[in-house]
Amino acid sequence: MAITGVDAFKSKLVGGGARANMFQVTCNFPAFAGGNTELASFMIKAAQLPGSTIGMIEVPFRGRKLKIAGDRTFDSWTITVLNDTNMAVRSAFEAWMNAINNHIANTGKSNPAEYQTDMQIDQLDKAGNSVKSYTFRGAFPTMVSSIDMSYDTNDAIEEFTVELNYQYWTSNSTPSSGLVGAKFGIGSAGASIAASINLGGVTIGAGITI
Repeated sequence: MAITGVDAFKSKLVGGGARANMFQVTCNFPAFAGGNTELASFMIKAAQLPGSTIGMIEVPFRGRKLKIAGDRTFDSWTITVLNDTNMAVRSAFEAWMNAINNHIANTGKSNPAEYQTDMQIDQLDKAGNSVKSYTFRGAFPTMVSSIDMSYDTNDAIEEFTVELNYQYWTSNSTPSSGLVGAKFGIGSAGASIAASINLGGVTIGAGITI
C-alpha cells in the first residue's frame, strides 16, 4: 500500500511517538547500602533501554560459511545521576561497592544473593503511564565515575555515571518458555513420565506410562 501523505503517517504515529525524556528508573539498593529508591528515581537523569545481542557461529563448508545462532550476551548498563547536595545517591552506590570489595581489607560479600538486586526502567507515555518495562536481573555496580571540580564551572549541577552489570534482562513483553517441571516414577503398573512446558504463558502438560 502506498504512503499517500503526512496525514497517513500521522495516523500511524500513535501517541505522537515514544519520547526519550519520558522514563523512570527503579533502583533497588540492598539494605546495607542505605539508598533511597524514590530519591534515585528523580536523580537518575539518563539511562538506556537495553539492546539485544546474539552471537554468530560460522561453520566453513566447501568454500562457503554456514551461519548459525550462537550465545546471547548482555552489555553493561550505564546510568547518569544528578548529584544532590547531600550526595545521598552517590554515597549509597559507594557503600554498595565497598560491601562487595572493601577499600582497605580487600574483603567483601561473596554470596551473590547478598549484593545483587533487580533494577527496572520504564518507558512512559505523555500521560506518565508505563508502556514498556525492562527488568535487569541480578544487577550490581562495577564503576562509579569521578566528578571533576573546577573554579571555572558555573551554572551547572554535578553529575556522575554508574556502570552496572547484571545476569540478564526481561521485559513485560518477553515471552517465557522452557521446561517447567518433570517427574519420573516407578509403580506397580510400570514406569511413568510426566512433564509440563510453558509456552508463551500457557502451561501444557503431558504424561505417559510404560
